[in-house]
Amino acid sequence: MLAPETSAYRDAMARLGAAVNIVTTGTLENPVGFTASAVCSVTDTPPTLLVCLNRGSRARQAFHEGSALCVNVLASTQQHLSNLFASPNSMQERFATGHWSALATGAPVLEEAVASFDCKISQIVEVGTHSVMFGIVQALRTHATAHGLVYFNRMYHALPHTPALKP
Repeated sequence: MLAPETSAYRDAMARLGAAVNIVTTGTLENPVGFTASAVCSVTDTPPTLLVCLNRGSRARQAFHEGSALCVNVLASTQQHLSNLFASPNSMQERFATGHWSALATGAPVLEEAVASFDCKISQIVEVGTHSVMFGIVQALRTHATAHGLVYFNRMYHALPHTPALKP
């Protein structure tokens, strides 16, 4: 059986909804960041997630094993930030919008994010056109009342805030 064509694969993956994130590294003085939807929890012991970054990205060089990585989950009101961080704008232009601080690793943390996962990169695996970065969470911040933002079928969609169910 032949593998599906790239365009068919991409069309099918467009139907896999995903949270919209800004992934950062560096420091507040020298920040680097990009928009990503390819973010996934790996394990909760130790708390680890993965982020996929295109090997052709100009942000790639700033991410290396042992460095900081922060996944900032965007709120429904932050679609403009997703577009800004996916654009060819300079890092300075990207980080001029929003309020940025730092947690444990020093990577830029978006104050208004739904959640921020401040990580240390434990390993990077090269797979096809992408670098898969594994980050062990060092600190986190959440905003329980924010509405979420997902990307599905090549469009942004707002998710309403709903209170968490108690077990």
